[in-house]
Amino acid sequence: MTLEYRAYRKSDADAVTELLADVFPRHDPPAIAAQLTTAEFASFVQTLLPQAANDGLTIVACNAATGETLGVMLANDGAAGSPDEWSQLSKRFEPIAGILGELDEMYFAGREPRPGEMLHLYLLGVHDRATGQGVGKELVAQAVENGVRKGYRIAYAEATNKISQGIFRGRGFSERAQILYRDYLFHGEKTFAGIADHGGPILMEKVLIESVLSDRR
Repeated sequence: MTLEYRAYRKSDADAVTELLADVFPRHDPPAIAAQLTTAEFASFVQTLLPQAANDGLTIVACNAATGETLGVMLANDGAAGSPDEWSQLSKRFEPIAGILGELDEMYFAGREPRPGEMLHLYLLGVHDRATGQGVGKELVAQAVENGVRKGYRIAYAEATNKISQGIFRGRGFSERAQILYRDYLFHGEKTFAGIADHGGPILMEKVLIESVLSDRR
């Protein structure tokens, strides 16, 4: 099977929503712990896609012969705010937003990213039929290359499971911050204690333009 990697288009919305809403509730540890349903995750993805259609940073993998969407690497500008529609999402997203928000706070340490500076990679999903074929690795590589062409200096991602963490490491990302699921408290409760064996989400970073190293010291 030959795959085509290209920028997300508005016409991809239904296929991308279906793919991510199928993959994450079954395979991503925080989504499983939060007991997110396919419908709830689909609603979440739908809040993200208008931005993806506008900024040209998200990459999809398609079967070159049939056009079927088999993978996606959602990405946006690190300075972009959350869509207003997030306030309407299921309350079950709150612990996930909490732990990832805390991870971002550790990473940014009070700094504010400037538009066009930091490429944010998130929601990497691959269809079950395409797993084990390097699709995730290539999606990350293509998203990074696309970001470089657009002038981004740093790429970062909150990798929530060991598979995605391995993919990002394999593409040159380094760990910058981590929170263990076993230690995280949401409203005083260890919401993610049941997935403690998955370690915890890791904020991973890759410098895209080497001169940025001196800027951050």
